[in-house]
Amino acid sequence: MIYVDTSVLVALYVNETGSRAVDRWYSACTEELVSSAWCVTEFASALGIKQRTGELDEAAALVAWQQFERLCANDLQLLTIDPSTYHRAAILALEAGSCLRAGDALHLAIAHDSKAVSMATLDKVLAKNAKRHGIMAIKF
Repeated sequence: MIYVDTSVLVALYVNETGSRAVDRWYSACTEELVSSAWCVTEFASALGIKQRTGELDEAAALVAWQQFERLCANDLQLLTIDPSTYHRAAILALEAGSCLRAGDALHLAIAHDSKAVSMATLDKVLAKNAKRHGIMAIKF
């Protein structure tokens, strides 16, 4: 099982620096892919930010959103978040040396609780912390 961070999902549907590598990985992937319900909000936020900064127009954002919804319906299992997972994320974020932001701490806690073997992320800080907690980070 591979836990997929929102950074990878955005790169899959919006042209970014890591998009080609993510496309190749996704096309070749045969593992079960999971993420959390949190990624839906994060994905929408990323599209909104990209529209506000002029990186995406409304039509492109809508296409990316529709493609993301199809992925969630067909290839990506969205995990629910237990209250105890929020506490685990808080403890991870509280550790100043981890440099984890709240959303990334939540992703890491969910991946840990779901017993994910690996995590796909473009975020170097999250990847480093995943390794520290026994989750292999997929490099792009």
